[in-house]
Amino acid sequence: MILRGRMQVPSTWTPSSQSQETRRLQPGSGAREKCGAAVEEPPRGEEVWNLQLSGAGGSPRNLTAGINQGKCLRSRRGFSSGSPPAAGDQRRAETMWLNPEEVLLKNALKLWVTERSNDFFLLQRRRGHGEPTGRISGLLVGALDSVLDSNARVSPFRILLQVPGSQVSWVVASGAAVEEVKKHWDWLVHNLLRSLSVFENKEDVASFVTGKVRGLIAEEVRGRQAAQEEEPEKFREALVKFELHFGLPSSEKLVTFYSCCCWKGRVPRQGFLYLSINHAAFYSFLLGKEVKFVIPWAEVTWLERLSGGLMTDAVRINTRHRQREFSMFLNPEEAFGVIGQLADIALRRLLDSEGLEVDRVLQQPARITKRILEEQALREYVLALFRLPRSECLHEVASCSVWTPHARCHTAGTLYATDGYLCFSGREEGVCMLLIPLSEVLSIEEAASTTLLPNPVIVSVRTKKAFQLIELQARDQLVASVSSRLRALQWKTSTFRSRRDGKRSASAPTPYYTFYYDTGPSDDDEVEEQVLRNTVNSEALMTAFHQKQPGTHGDQRAEREKERRWEEHFSEFGRGVHMFRTDRMHRLVAMGIPESLRGELWMTLSDASSQVEAHQGYYASLVQKSMGHSSLATEEIERDLHRSLPDHPAFQNPTGIAALRRVLTAYAHRNPKIGYCQSMNILASVLLLYTKEEEAFWLLVAVCERMLPDYFNRRVIGAQVDQSVFEQLIRERLPELAERVPDVSALSSVSLSWFLTLFLSALPFVSGVRVVDCFFLHGINAIFRLGLTALEANAAPLSACTDDGQAMMILASFLDQVVSEESPCPPSSPPAAEDGSTISDVSVVRHITDLINESHERFGDLTVRQVESLRCRHRIRVLQAHEDTTKDNALRVVTPDVSISAETLSAVYDLFKTEHFISLYWGDGSSAAAAWRPGDSCRSRVERQYRLDRPQFKSLYGLLAPWAADAHQHADTLANRTFTLLDQDGDSLVTFRAFTGWLNTLYCEELNEKIRLLYRLHLPPALTESEDDPPLMKSPPMSTNRPLCVTLPSGAAAAEPDYQEQLKQMLKDLGRERGRDVEKPVPLMNQRQFIQFCKTLYSMFHGDPEENELFQAIAHVTSLVLQIGEARHRGWGSEVVRDEGEWTVSLAQIVASLLTEQTLVNFFEKPVDLSAKVAAAKQKQYHQRAGLLSLQRAPR
Repeated sequence: MILRGRMQVPSTWTPSSQSQETRRLQPGSGAREKCGAAVEEPPRGEEVWNLQLSGAGGSPRNLTAGINQGKCLRSRRGFSSGSPPAAGDQRRAETMWLNPEEVLLKNALKLWVTERSNDFFLLQRRRGHGEPTGRISGLLVGALDSVLDSNARVSPFRILLQVPGSQVSWVVASGAAVEEVKKHWDWLVHNLLRSLSVFENKEDVASFVTGKVRGLIAEEVRGRQAAQEEEPEKFREALVKFELHFGLPSSEKLVTFYSCCCWKGRVPRQGFLYLSINHAAFYSFLLGKEVKFVIPWAEVTWLERLSGGLMTDAVRINTRHRQREFSMFLNPEEAFGVIGQLADIALRRLLDSEGLEVDRVLQQPARITKRILEEQALREYVLALFRLPRSECLHEVASCSVWTPHARCHTAGTLYATDGYLCFSGREEGVCMLLIPLSEVLSIEEAASTTLLPNPVIVSVRTKKAFQLIELQARDQLVASVSSRLRALQWKTSTFRSRRDGKRSASAPTPYYTFYYDTGPSDDDEVEEQVLRNTVNSEALMTAFHQKQPGTHGDQRAEREKERRWEEHFSEFGRGVHMFRTDRMHRLVAMGIPESLRGELWMTLSDASSQVEAHQGYYASLVQKSMGHSSLATEEIERDLHRSLPDHPAFQNPTGIAALRRVLTAYAHRNPKIGYCQSMNILASVLLLYTKEEEAFWLLVAVCERMLPDYFNRRVIGAQVDQSVFEQLIRERLPELAERVPDVSALSSVSLSWFLTLFLSALPFVSGVRVVDCFFLHGINAIFRLGLTALEANAAPLSACTDDGQAMMILASFLDQVVSEESPCPPSSPPAAEDGSTISDVSVVRHITDLINESHERFGDLTVRQVESLRCRHRIRVLQAHEDTTKDNALRVVTPDVSISAETLSAVYDLFKTEHFISLYWGDGSSAAAAWRPGDSCRSRVERQYRLDRPQFKSLYGLLAPWAADAHQHADTLANRTFTLLDQDGDSLVTFRAFTGWLNTLYCEELNEKIRLLYRLHLPPALTESEDDPPLMKSPPMSTNRPLCVTLPSGAAAAEPDYQEQLKQMLKDLGRERGRDVEKPVPLMNQRQFIQFCKTLYSMFHGDPEENELFQAIAHVTSLVLQIGEARHRGWGSEVVRDEGEWTVSLAQIVASLLTEQTLVNFFEKPVDLSAKVAAAKQKQYHQRAGLLSLQRAPR
């Protein structure tokens, strides 16, 4: 089986190749992914899948067996689209319906020629297309198209919808071939043209046609998506039901679905579980009862398999509020794997987008399909198994056999071909592995096929050796594909070398690399340190400092014996990165790598040697660029330099310190996303002891970016994930210990330093280096195995522990007694307790070789596939734990400033976060930057975690505002003003703190503060001059010489107050409020702003049970305030400060006026239950926001 393209398969999943049909999507076929209701032509260079599916592919429980059956062929190729096929181009041109897009000028710049037209449609051709080449207009348009980038190029034919009397048209279809465009034209003429003539309102014509076109696009997308599945008709039917039952936007792409039962107590409900890119949704209709619910992946906290009782092979999905059990899957392992992948991808994309690496394909949710998930899982497995760079793409997977000279036979297994490697693994993981970088390959050739050697391929490498592969299915395609990549790599390498040689010849003859060691103090310390800072060491530090470390080499005879055994191994298994890696190598590594070969083998096993060869001069340039630059990373590096192996003489000397500084600073400059993390200094110190400085840099790159992915990011997510995995392994592999220890998480927390420093901080130095040897051979599995072995050896004393500190002391004492055979120093005694006894009963000295061998024997069956599957699940738990911490911190920051209850405030935070996620789910992606922006480095993480842009805020405003608005348009205006007021930083984003302050004012503050908020909403910057004046302002100016006339209830005329006396009394009272206004000054309000203020009040009262009384009260208040403003304007009254300027009133005057009307006071002081409002908003949020987003995405 050969597979081209990015392959990812769940850890327990077999590639689905069940379909008997064979189909291909050729380059240029116009295949497009689903993205909402719109289908757009892919940009030039986008990759399209070429598929050939046949046969049935293996057991779902054995991925390798399924692969070896060789039933699937897939290919991925780039193509160019957008520009029309040139003469002789054999690509198939396709016309497509387009999401209707406005064109303001039907024939802008005379770039289009109308071929056909009627009352409603135009068929146009791009000027110059199909015309004689000598015409100047065609040449000009052709030149314009050629200079535009590939995304801007247009098809040569298009169909426009035009509405009589309108200057706006809509593009509804485009294509590259006139025949195909004419088919679309004929369809419009025969099916729509007659219907359009019956519309009286021409605007309805545009709505009808655009809606019809969007329906055609949706149907086309459904068909295309269904065609990618094993059973297209069933998937099409499921897609329709998914959209019908749950009402989610069309951009919520369905990935797959399963028939299963959902349990409610002991009662199962048979139905369908729909898995989309952002949600798991279940629907059941049984015996007249409908059950349906949606679980966002962002709310999933844990996934687990259940087996026992009524629920056999069940899947449990846990959220923060409840758990759901699903069972009776036809293939439970597949379902569990897909659920885990989708939850993991969604959480990495939503919760920690800046901290974790997400594959480029998975960053585009609209492209995720079930097949993509399979391929992604397989790719992740291959990258972890061979510890390849994260940027590698998997192109081919083929079952084959490789000639193994040491075994004198062909070994069966699987060949994986990536961008830069050929990788082979035997059928049993880890028994026989081979890694061949393409940079080492000279040629790959087909050989004559015989009965004994079917379909052989010979791979020749630069060390004058060759590898023979046989039984390769689709051999020709494999060889052609790999040869193509090999030629491209060789051309790139030769070009780079020629440029590099040219630069070298033009540069100074003095080499940059010099060897400089000074083991003693210098008289001129400043000059020496300056020289050391800019001198790159060309030898390992151990070569200069081993004499200062007595006994480091141990018994010289033992060292020579190790060297002899390794030389024999090299002669039999090969030497260099492409040597065979077998169980025999494990035994040699467990016995210890001789120090003379340690650096070479570390470089070989990690393939850092290939990086050094491919990036010559890169480290030197990084050192030059990074030295002298100051940043937070360099400050942390300086603090930790002298904490790195302080007992080793190499780092008691300026030479070692300078080398360590250069390596860490260069890496921080190379990868600012990681920068520097504690424990990197310890790793880099050990690497510098056994390798050259440049090699140590590339080893650090391999460890941080490939072998320990996500370990050294901002929150050490990778290390915490492995801690969580380690906790589950303790429960599974050491059940007796797990039962006796009340809190297993305490044991796993002790292990954080084990994972971050590879036991270097826990074991004696020589023993720790031996663990690093195993790490470079087995990867992180070596650390898991050794950790389990240490816990098992201390099971009895750990079971008797009473606290975490005692457990830590026991393990520290045990590991301190683990020594190397060549170590000259006796182990230190275990720490004594107060009664004189030792803390640990395990005070016997252990040899590191015995511990390594024991770990391999007891836990050697722990495979890379199992670890990757566990990591996927436990990453969900770790990310959600971080999310809970972030939420707690955010609530702790805002709680002192508000009077909202803790429970309600937590619900408001969930609502706020969900609103942000909804825009990430179904928005246009523009709000994805709302969580992080480049200028946010000065903010705390709590302040910048979740923020809302204007559409998001307006959605929540409509759900949470306590007062209903009269008109939707005015409510929208008020929401815009509120957003502008809360956007204190002017970055078009509202923080959670500002949002809760706004809610607290509306629901918990007194009348004065509520009026102050409304008052500020009608002043700049909330109220802008660009806003349209209300109809009231467009009418003749209102008189302020007399009170407003209002209709009063019968008998109320006699009670009409004396406005003149009331005004004088109010002005006296306002004098006493002047001090408060000085303390918190608020600008005065002019007449236009006051009228807007009144309009807002009128809209708030609409629909209230006391609507009439409120209208009358506000009329009285309005008349009174207008007279106050007129008095200030004319300087009327002896007690008024003369102000001959603009008509104005103050906040205090408005508040005092409102207080004269008890009806208004009751309205503003009426308590409103915020918790009930939030609960109702949570129920409406999804569907309301989905509808708004659908409207925003629709053409106007």
